[in-house]
Amino acid sequence: MRNIVLRFDMRSSAECPDTPADRYMTALEMARWADRNTVDVIGLSEHHDTIDGFLSAPLQLAGMMIAATHRIRISVSALLVPLHDPLRLAEDIAMLDIVAQGRFTATCGLGYRESEYECFGIDWANRGRVFDEKLEVLVNALKGQSFNYNGRECRLNPAPVSPLYSLLTIGGNSKAAARRAARFGLLFCPALDDPELEKTYFEACKTYNCKFAFIISPRAPATTFISKDPEACWKKIGSYLLYDATTYASWRHSSRRAYAESFASTVEDLKREEKYRVLTPEQALQTIIDTGSLHLAPLTGGVPLDVGWQSLELFEDQVQPFL
Repeated sequence: MRNIVLRFDMRSSAECPDTPADRYMTALEMARWADRNTVDVIGLSEHHDTIDGFLSAPLQLAGMMIAATHRIRISVSALLVPLHDPLRLAEDIAMLDIVAQGRFTATCGLGYRESEYECFGIDWANRGRVFDEKLEVLVNALKGQSFNYNGRECRLNPAPVSPLYSLLTIGGNSKAAARRAARFGLLFCPALDDPELEKTYFEACKTYNCKFAFIISPRAPATTFISKDPEACWKKIGSYLLYDATTYASWRHSSRRAYAESFASTVEDLKREEKYRVLTPEQALQTIIDTGSLHLAPLTGGVPLDVGWQSLELFEDQVQPFL
């Protein structure tokens, strides 16, 4: 199954020449571009308390992109459920689903940055319990049935049009996350390809009689740009990609495991690591043929808008026609 992703987290280094308004308007235009082309999903992220404008309101941006498109799926991964009121979250997701007519998905995550929990006054030490309690409310609400919340009976109206298993998935990199997905009857989207996590998930699905047991594995994704001259492109955007990699790495936590985590300290290290890459159109096509997947992230780390567009236009003109 082919999976071509257009990903945005809106993080920008201090070198970025473009304003936040320009970058958000461009992200919307790139979503329209993706909808016209053979991109399968737009991925949005969520983080708070950052110095570089990381996307903190993914549901709002998802709604704008849904309104601007007709075909493509919009996915928030991960949605940090413990930081939200679960009833408010359910209302927002239901509205997105109604307007999108089934094109919206949220991968629910625990998060790994204590500062975010502190900002929202959420108990970091008991974050697993908080996640489970809020997830239970969210799941019950999105089923469209009556449920109890804060001592009173509630029910979403209007309710979502999509079944729960296509609206929510569970992310994570631990066996607890795999078991959580099975317990709530949801698909599991681990942050890395790990046979042990798969085994834990499917065993737990048998225990909890999960009807829709399925794993969406990342398949070793890499942040990708397309250029006719990769070396020249690296010279233009290497500092932005390195900023993105090192800033993400600075959030390293003992419980976090993710394929995207880089250990590079120089642009040359980053190139060798291949978690960020610049490919020719021919190499990008071969990657899709070999793996079925390509992750385009044209605004990574504050990459100038014109370079981001050049990458997407090369995909459209010199990769897509051969798929």
